[in-house]
Amino acid sequence: MFFISLVMSIQSPIFTPYAATMGASSVLIGIMLSIASFTNLTGNLVAGPLSDRFGKKVFIIISLFLSGILFIFHALVSSSMNLIVLRALNGFSLAFLIPSGLALLSEYAKNSHQQGKNMAINGILGTIASIIAPLIGGKLGATIGYANTYLVIGISLILTAIYATSFIKERQHMVVKANQSNKLSFLHILQMPQLQIVFLTGFALMYIHGVIIYEVPYLTVERGLSTTTTGQLFSFMGIGTFLSLSLLFINRFNPIKRLMFGLTGMNMVIFIILKGLMSLPVSLFFVGFFFGIIMPAMATALTDSVASSGYGRAFGVMSAIYSLGMITSSFITGVIRDYISPYFIAFTIGMLTLTLIGYSKFQTNTNSSSHAPTQY
Repeated sequence: MFFISLVMSIQSPIFTPYAATMGASSVLIGIMLSIASFTNLTGNLVAGPLSDRFGKKVFIIISLFLSGILFIFHALVSSSMNLIVLRALNGFSLAFLIPSGLALLSEYAKNSHQQGKNMAINGILGTIASIIAPLIGGKLGATIGYANTYLVIGISLILTAIYATSFIKERQHMVVKANQSNKLSFLHILQMPQLQIVFLTGFALMYIHGVIIYEVPYLTVERGLSTTTTGQLFSFMGIGTFLSLSLLFINRFNPIKRLMFGLTGMNMVIFIILKGLMSLPVSLFFVGFFFGIIMPAMATALTDSVASSGYGRAFGVMSAIYSLGMITSSFITGVIRDYISPYFIAFTIGMLTLTLIGYSKFQTNTNSSSHAPTQY
């Protein structure tokens, strides 16, 4: 997971300027980001049941090999239309990677405490990757060019796939529980009140994240900054995430409360960015800080609500929600950015989501009280 995060994050500061060199407008770039998220969403829903049934390792390895090949083709494109097709195919390929990886990581744990620990360690390693990778990507883009950087990404993913083939071990009880996982349907997952809160938070989080992923690299286009500079900005966000993940005592608190606290903080930071009340590096640091509070809480809330035999489906739905947030964010940002600040829309969606979560929590508590046994 560390290698995957490292390699995938290298492209964050270079995709937007690379697409712009192909003649893509801001709207077309938004479509490119959206179509990748859409195919990723489709793949997430397919990946969950299949990984529960056939195992996680096979999908991790196949996804890595295919993505590596597709990223190599990124280096060979000659038009923005070619880039759209590759983004769509790559989005579907990567859809099998994250749900399978998270589900397998959760299955290694013997209890909820170990699950939280595994997720925290994975988050810390992923954050370290997110700090280092944009710097590497920005430097590579400025030094060897965008196309050659994608060539490096593709080869690195193929090497990671070879590593995964040798070292990843599947859990032995996987096949035994495969039939049990069929009892947990997508509809059942979506109807669980606690998971509804998780999914609402995930959508808002990825919408906000999508705005930042779009807007920060676009500074290289609008202000003539180097990709090295945008890579440094993303690294500030990674440092903030690393700091919050290092505060291990936070994991003792209720995950739903952590979700609400983190989303509230992120909304406030987006408002600060909108009004220009702090410098962008400092603001991105706090975005990363609250991002680090939310992500482990979401994984913990999910694993607390679903049996291990259904982790593949549950993480698949969660990843699909992430993709939906990115689809909506990328498309809307590309269309409206010349007329209204994307940060304003992100703030509005974040606050509406927080309101819906609060109402859902209130309704759940009310229903629980009304069904409590009467004491005589």
